[in-house]
Amino acid sequence: MHDARTLTLARLPSGVPIRTTVHVYGTGSLVDGEDGPTLSVPDGDPVVYAQAAQHGREVNGTAVLRRLHERLTGDGDAADGTDERATDLAGTLVTVPVADPLTFDHVSYTTPERLDSVNPNMNRCWPGDPDGTLHERMAARLWPFASRADAIVDLHTGSPSMRTHTVYMRGNDDCRTLAEAFGTDLLLAESAGDDADVEWAERGFSGKFRVAATREGIPTITPELAHSREIVPEAVAVGVEGMLGVLRERDLLAGDPDPWDGTLARNHLGRVRAADSGLFSVVDGLAIGDEIAEGDPVGEVYDPTTFEVLQTATADRDGIVYSITRESTVIAGETLVGVAERIE
Repeated sequence: MHDARTLTLARLPSGVPIRTTVHVYGTGSLVDGEDGPTLSVPDGDPVVYAQAAQHGREVNGTAVLRRLHERLTGDGDAADGTDERATDLAGTLVTVPVADPLTFDHVSYTTPERLDSVNPNMNRCWPGDPDGTLHERMAARLWPFASRADAIVDLHTGSPSMRTHTVYMRGNDDCRTLAEAFGTDLLLAESAGDDADVEWAERGFSGKFRVAATREGIPTITPELAHSREIVPEAVAVGVEGMLGVLRERDLLAGDPDPWDGTLARNHLGRVRAADSGLFSVVDGLAIGDEIAEGDPVGEVYDPTTFEVLQTATADRDGIVYSITRESTVIAGETLVGVAERIE
């Protein structure tokens, strides 16, 4: 069974509603209430919640949920000939293909400052506040659907040159199991709380959707599928198979997810930053997925007017290159290269 309803997340100053669509597949259903649709689930049935486009320029996740919809409803052809259908789901799948219509319409990572100068990034204010800023209200409106889940997938995409990977809360075995079921070759374990570095607090990570849900006891993962602003078919295919793996791991579909045999590394620590503003020239041949050692050069930042080399950027640890900035004009403090440090 499939049901879909319009959900009003908040309102603009003109009174124009900010709307999105909630889809429900399987044994659950949507019930119209005084303030909009609510989720009804049979007692004991497992629930998986998935959302995309929390950052509006990150569209691969939205394409994943469309393809998954086709697989489950029979509206499209399964590329591999399999025949999963919503009637086969032994539980409920809830999806929100566009979690933040404001940033989606602006093809942006954050909302225009005038609309929410306090919380321009929706992924820093979960679980939201029904009486708060615009993004806090939008998060609070989605939270009742997400908080009913037994597992959550928050679909994102990365920078223009980033390896597809899945992030989960380090030290949480349920989150790791969910990440392995999604099946990307690279898993990044993100520390939190007392185990996190200073960057955690500086960047407001405690308000991330994944963090808020995990702290509520809901295993949650964040797949980063290729890059933004463009639908990448290969990344979409990975995302669809990943979602099916999650549904199998949570027993909504029969069978087991494929065994995971990839690389586990730490997230957010190996960020080679620009020491000054200028033009960044990447070392010839450096590519996503390369093994790199501490001290290896990754590129130069130079003054475009005098040609003076301002920085010879080097890796600060051994690891795997998972992101490289390809936009040559850089600002001091900007990440040039991301290095994931192997855990196992």
